[in-house]
Amino acid sequence: MKVVVSVGGSVLAPDLESDRVAAYAEALQSLDEQGHTLGTVVGGGPTARKYIRAARDLGANEIELDQLGIAVTRLNGRLLIAALDDRAAPTPAESYDEGREAIRRGDIPVLGGIVAAQTTDAVAAAFAEYVEADLLVYATSVAGVYDADPKTDPDATRFDEIDAGELVDVIADMEMDAGSNAPVDLLAAKVIQRSGIRTVVLDGTDPDRVVRAVLNGDFDGTEVLPES
Repeated sequence: MKVVVSVGGSVLAPDLESDRVAAYAEALQSLDEQGHTLGTVVGGGPTARKYIRAARDLGANEIELDQLGIAVTRLNGRLLIAALDDRAAPTPAESYDEGREAIRRGDIPVLGGIVAAQTTDAVAAAFAEYVEADLLVYATSVAGVYDADPKTDPDATRFDEIDAGELVDVIADMEMDAGSNAPVDLLAAKVIQRSGIRTVVLDGTDPDRVVRAVLNGDFDGTEVLPES
């Protein structure tokens, strides 16, 4: 399959620990060795949120905050590239064209943010649509899509399956300011809806969960189904 894996920054590098990055690289390399074509997108995580919070206090506007977040996602991307060694394109792709060209060369592209006002959730969905991926996997810090934020609402209910239109409805009121922390945002959901790409949202703190989801469809999370 052609698979795009979106790894949240809070999953890949919560404390800039090299072991977690190395484990993700090993997981991606195992899928690569199984013959799957891969693209990856990396988020900014807590490091980006710290920079954004400090810059907001200093008076930066939302677009400036987005640009700061993009820079951090690309730093995280460089960590993953270092761990993937010669299997990855040498620098983070800064456009969808650059990412697709890396795939055509046989490299694994690593993307961070692309443009302001667009999260890496949306980047992953758009890139998956652009390269006509068979599967999009969101490796997040929560175990799927919920009807509320499970970190703040103990009554939040997880969806095991949800169709793309329902996903859009569930998160339509989600805030979209820089540094927001959600498994999948509204723009990503709309791109998933129009593209019809099969999508899985899972707890990515163990990268082997991504491998199992790709290889045999075994995962504990939410499957976003194309609309009938």
